[in-house]
Amino acid sequence: MRILLLVNESASSVTARTRVLIQTALAEHHDVELAMTSRRGHASRIARGAASTGTDIVVVLGGDGTLNEAANGLAGTDCALAALPGGSTNVFARTIGMNDDPLEATKQTITAINQNSIKSVGLGEVSGRYFLFHCGNGFDAAVVKQVERRSALKRYAGHPLFMWCGFDTWLRHYDRSSPRMRIDHSAGGITDSYFTIILNTDPYTYLGSRPLSLAPSTNLESRLSVVALRSMALKTMLTLLSDLFKGKPLENDDRIHISTDLDAISVTGHMPFPYQLDGDHLGSVEQLNFKWQPEIMRLVAPT
Repeated sequence: MRILLLVNESASSVTARTRVLIQTALAEHHDVELAMTSRRGHASRIARGAASTGTDIVVVLGGDGTLNEAANGLAGTDCALAALPGGSTNVFARTIGMNDDPLEATKQTITAINQNSIKSVGLGEVSGRYFLFHCGNGFDAAVVKQVERRSALKRYAGHPLFMWCGFDTWLRHYDRSSPRMRIDHSAGGITDSYFTIILNTDPYTYLGSRPLSLAPSTNLESRLSVVALRSMALKTMLTLLSDLFKGKPLENDDRIHISTDLDAISVTGHMPFPYQLDGDHLGSVEQLNFKWQPEIMRLVAPT
């Protein structure tokens, strides 16, 4: 197999020693080339170039943002993506069953390659860009923006930084005075969402070892799901967090709108709203139209 090991050396968990050990392990039975990236957009170009020159697999050691970029470079090609955890949360790698230790995950990847455990999976698409696990519209995108402003702390603070930024954003950096957006899809919709998540997989994220599950039936073989908060009152938020920590399934009510197995979803702002894809803040927009693209990317799946 021709393998490109694509490494984001700036990612939270990546060290020179880990990179060398992973490259050595992969090179025992495969032709391995190394590429480094540390700036936005570079991983997409590297992955796309690898696919066009006959590379079989791009193994990514980095965070979810690097994985997202690589996926966008590989979608629609015969070159497969393999995910190794190198960031602070590693949502996608953990979702597909990868060990959160990059060396153990490398062993899983080698076994999967040897057993030809590679499958075609579906991705969400919005504004010409694919996403692996979710797109956050509104509040959580505002949280990601605050985290990115403190990127130097991310390597050391990790999840506590996200939690602090979440509380600080709720208090000071997000307008909760009125609903921010309308949701439309084939199963109906609502006009009063404060905060909307479009999911391609579940869980939504992890806090430490604990998954926060919003729509358990959502996976890489199912279509998209939408979860929208219709209130951001303190009591509502605390109850929601408590339910998520307890693993209690969310249900449609006057606080939350949930719909699953959707081919297309439209999110229209009553005012411009921020959004993020797979943990990467992308600015503010007035409308986003989502589509599910089945079997658009080949993925190395741990056995």
